Amino acid sequence: MGWKTAGSDNEAIAPYLRDPSITEVMINGAGPVWIERNGQIQPTNTILDTATIELLIERAVAPLGRRIDRSSPMVDARLTDGSRLNAVVPPVAVDGPYVTIRRFSIRPIALEEFAPPSVVTTLRWAVATRCNLVVSGGAGAGKTTLLNALASSIADDERVVTIEDAAELNLGINHAVRLEARPSDNDGVLAVTIRQLVRNALRMRPDRIIVGEVRGAETLDMLQAMNTGHEGSLSTCHANSPEDAISRLETMVLFDGGTVPLAAVREQITAAIDMVVHIARRPGGGRYITSVTEMRRDKSRQSGARPHLAQIANEQRLLRLPEVAPRSPDAPKPDLQWLN
Repeated sequence: MGWKTAGSDNEAIAPYLRDPSITEVMINGAGPVWIERNGQIQPTNTILDTATIELLIERAVAPLGRRIDRSSPMVDARLTDGSRLNAVVPPVAVDGPYVTIRRFSIRPIALEEFAPPSVVTTLRWAVATRCNLVVSGGAGAGKTTLLNALASSIADDERVVTIEDAAELNLGINHAVRLEARPSDNDGVLAVTIRQLVRNALRMRPDRIIVGEVRGAETLDMLQAMNTGHEGSLSTCHANSPEDAISRLETMVLFDGGTVPLAAVREQITAAIDMVVHIARRPGGGRYITSVTEMRRDKSRQSGARPHLAQIANEQRLLRLPEVAPRSPDAPKPDLQWLN
C-alpha cells in the first residue's frame, strides 16, 4: 500500500489498493469511490465525505514532504509502493477535493499480452538490435506498461538510465539507474526538470536512455541522444496515431526547443526514430498494440520534408518484415518465418 492506514479514512480505500485487478482508484469529491478494474471504470459502494478525503490526501503527501492547499492546490506524488497519486483541492477543484491513484503493478506485464506472436518477435528483435522506439497512445492507454514490457528485451550487461516525472518503470535490469523529476514548491525548493535530467544522463555513461514521456523541451535532447551514441533508447508521447506522434514531436521541439528550424527538426526525427509503436484501450477493457510503423529513409525524400512512416504490423499480424537497419553491429536480419 502507498501509505500507512491510520483510521477509517485510509482503511476505506485500502482494499482497492490491494486488489491486483484494480489499476486506478478515483475520488471525485464527496460521494462514491470509483475504480478501474480490468479496463472497466465502475463506482463502488464506498462513500467518502469531504473531510475524510482531505485527511486522506494530507496523510498521503505529508510523509513525502509535499504540501497541498489553496495556494498550491495540485500535487503529484509517488507513493511508497510505486503508485502515482494526483490530488486537486478547491478552488481549482470545483466539486473537490479530487484524488486519482494509478496503482503500481507488482507483476510485470509481458509483451505477449499486447500483440500476436509475430509482432512480439519483431519488437523484441528491434529492441535487442538497438533500434530507437517511441510508444504513442492516448491517456491511460498503457504506454508506460508497454514501455516496461519492451525494455525486458534489453541485455543485462547494458547500462540503462530511466527518466520520469514520477518513477513507474520497473525494468528488472541489473544495471539500471532511475532518475525522477522534482517540481518546485512554495518553500523555495527548485524544480528539477525532465530536460535537466536528460542532459545529466548523458554524463552517466548510459548505453540507453529511457524517457517515460516527452512533452516539452526535452524532446530535442532525447532526439539528439538517440543520434549520438545512445542507440536503442525508448520513450513515449501522447498521440492519437503514429503520424500524430511525429507531428507532436515536431511541435514540442519548435515550441520549447529554441530557434531550431522546422527542416532541421524533421531531419533529427527522421534520423533518430526507427519505429513508432501505437497502443490503445479496447472498448471492453484491456490494452493492445494497434500498429507498428517504421521510419522510411528513402533517398528520394527531400531534405527537410516531413518524416515518412510505413506500417509493418497491425493488431492482428505482422504485415511485412521491417526494412529499418538495426543499429547494433552484426545484428541478425529479420526472418521470413516471422510472417508465417
